[in-house]
Amino acid sequence: MLPAPGIRLRLLIVGINPGLWTAAVNAPFAHPGNRFWSSLYRAGLTDHLVDAAAGLQSEDEAQLLSRGIGVTNLVGRATARASELSGDDLRAGGAALTERVASLCPAAVAIAGITAFRAGYGLPKAELGEQNASAIPGWPEDVRLWVVPQPSGLNAHETVDSLAARWREVWESIPLP
Repeated sequence: MLPAPGIRLRLLIVGINPGLWTAAVNAPFAHPGNRFWSSLYRAGLTDHLVDAAAGLQSEDEAQLLSRGIGVTNLVGRATARASELSGDDLRAGGAALTERVASLCPAAVAIAGITAFRAGYGLPKAELGEQNASAIPGWPEDVRLWVVPQPSGLNAHETVDSLAARWREVWESIPLP
């Protein structure tokens, strides 16, 4: 879910890769156990709780884009679990994402998943939060880079509230256009 050419995003959200459910309904973060949509709503990034389990409604997509929010993935290939991706998959995805970001030029990017970020960009000591984007060759210097926790229900370290707090932190850090 990306904007029409010439429209600048405020925030590009990057998932690791589509799960099988997400691929089947062609909607980001669609699995009912994923806490992505509930955490975005709780953070105030959406004005209602999006239910993408059967696919993303056109009004939901329009709302996100009107707020300057786009969604993409690090790797396009669907798997049952992100752990099925190889290091090569993630590194190729990181390179492709860097090119996509250079083309789209959003104000900020938030990658949901620290382990995939570390592997994709060869930064094994990276931690959650805002990143030093200059450590990534080719990353546009005016695009802020964040890594937030993976919202999957498999991530037992996070709750909807803790995820929402991370999304609020990212959103509030982005200067208004």
